[in-house]
Amino acid sequence: MKNRYEALLILNIKGGDEGVKEAIERLEGEFAKEGAAIEAIQKMDRRHFTYVKGKLDAGFYVNFIFEAAPEALAKLRTKFKLDGEVYRQDYKKLAPKKAAVAA
Repeated sequence: MKNRYEALLILNIKGGDEGVKEAIERLEGEFAKEGAAIEAIQKMDRRHFTYVKGKLDAGFYVNFIFEAAPEALAKLRTKFKLDGEVYRQDYKKLAPKKAAVAA
């Protein structure tokens, strides 16, 4: 059974924002490889961190809403943990999407 999830990924894009589109497309492909169906992608721009931890003081925030099996979520977490462009990641399980009510 597939569940709905929200993934907030903070990308470590060195230099400018030129590489953001390519990085998001590559990450979208990684979701698809694990059988996740993406509902929406929200690009939330570059933001400075309130508390700096390490060398990076800002990151590009991207929000993915998708449906996937729980096993796929575990694989995505592991895959993105090893990815140099993904600085941080956070996942939330969402309520199932409600069907539209016919009028």
